[in-house]
Amino acid sequence: MADEYAAVKRGKLILKGIDKPKAKKRKHRKHKDKPETSKVDEDCLLHGGWWQVGKIEDVTGSISLEFGSNTYISALDNGLFTIGAPHGDGEGPSPEEIFTAFPAGETKFALKSGYGKYLGVSKDGVVVGRSDAVGPMEQWEPVWQDGKTAILSALNKFVMVNPEDDSVVVSSTAAGEAEFCRIRSNKTREVNTNVLPAEEQGNLAEVEVNYVKKFQKFQDKKLKINEGDVSELKKAKVEGILHETLLDRRSKMKADRYCK
Repeated sequence: MADEYAAVKRGKLILKGIDKPKAKKRKHRKHKDKPETSKVDEDCLLHGGWWQVGKIEDVTGSISLEFGSNTYISALDNGLFTIGAPHGDGEGPSPEEIFTAFPAGETKFALKSGYGKYLGVSKDGVVVGRSDAVGPMEQWEPVWQDGKTAILSALNKFVMVNPEDDSVVVSSTAAGEAEFCRIRSNKTREVNTNVLPAEEQGNLAEVEVNYVKKFQKFQDKKLKINEGDVSELKKAKVEGILHETLLDRRSKMKADRYCK
């Protein structure tokens, strides 16, 4: 099934992060007190690098729909869908369990299976993948509430897996345990560049202390803090020269190992 699916899957997956030749390591003095800023997404690791989507802007590109634990919606060659076999920890979805998502307005999205067909819903509530274009029946709306996710169809009913035959259907106008799912993506997540470094968290007086601690001479055991008015730092921050001013103040106190 996976070979047949891959044969008709349109396009080619471009794998990012190909190993590059490693540059020569440069020796640096380690700072034992340097805080760890990265945070590991354990859930993402348990799903082979596929992280849980929580907003419509991220429902694009390669997408998998997880119902239950480590089980994903899987495409069949007859245009129907079922729930796939469970995966072990650290494994991502199989090729037939990966779909391509496209925006369909501000709050909805469309899905294309690896067979090149868009997912829609029939009038009797069965999820099918047999359309060559996106119409009203091929549009889906994710609903997030209280940390849970459900997917609403054009029939105003939520997607679920039929426990009797493992088919994928829409049957309820309210979302419960059977309708809760996780939309997963493996694309690179955007990094929040607005997060302040550890040294710049706090008021300006605390910021100055943080930088003195970071750059003070190795032999100094007592912090040398400039006794100048903090208003100088406030003005420098407004003018965009805070770091230069901090360095100048440390230089006057001979508290910076980079200053003569």
